[in-house]
Amino acid sequence: MDAEKRDFKLHDGRSGAALTIRVTPRAIKDEISDIQEDGTIKIRLVATAPDENLNRALLKFLSGILDVRMGQLEIVVGDNGLDKLVTITGLDAREVQQRILKKIAAAEG
Repeated sequence: MDAEKRDFKLHDGRSGAALTIRVTPRAIKDEISDIQEDGTIKIRLVATAPDENLNRALLKFLSGILDVRMGQLEIVVGDNGLDKLVTITGLDAREVQQRILKKIAAAEG
């Protein structure tokens, strides 16, 4: 096939980072409870059960932690479970890590 005649579409990719998260519902307060050795962030949320309300609560919590708009966050894996992969557009992985560690230090201090 002649590549010059082939019709194809290109899409701009979004730059950002991704977080692996394990959510524990029905907590006393919303908080980051642990960062596991594999990098998974354990987050406790007051919201109950794995559903839309839990997902919304997670995105709202992360929005505050990372100081980003909720529109910059997306759950790309794990909509119906407790293990999730969340993407953050507009921040690189290093900046995401720094913001999380800063919030953890402030909560402990």
